[in-house]
Amino acid sequence: MLIGELARRTGTTRRALRYYEEHALLIPDRDPNGYRRYRGDAELRVHQIRGLLAAGFSTEVIARLLPCAVGRSPEIQLCPSVAAEMTQVLARVEAQLADLDRQRGSIRRLLAPGGVRTGSE
Repeated sequence: MLIGELARRTGTTRRALRYYEEHALLIPDRDPNGYRRYRGDAELRVHQIRGLLAAGFSTEVIARLLPCAVGRSPEIQLCPSVAAEMTQVLARVEAQLADLDRQRGSIRRLLAPGGVRTGSE
């Protein structure tokens, strides 16, 4: 299928599909006239890429995860080569959540009655 049809079927843009190609996430064949021709599994692959992007993974990490992706969601069957990397990503996310929780607590204390003082006090 051509790029326009794949974009329509997946609800994405042609620009996004070209971006995935630039990052070697989705590799189309080329017709003699230079048109991109996507194979039958391209629709599934686009859904997998979008799901992994939505989960916060970089295109570099996604390139390593795609061989482990199964299904549209995608479900990741943890390949040994990426299990350690995903554990590190999870640790970073948990650290960010802890930082945000501390920040939220600080803001709540400032907003509590008597928590904010002006220079004239």
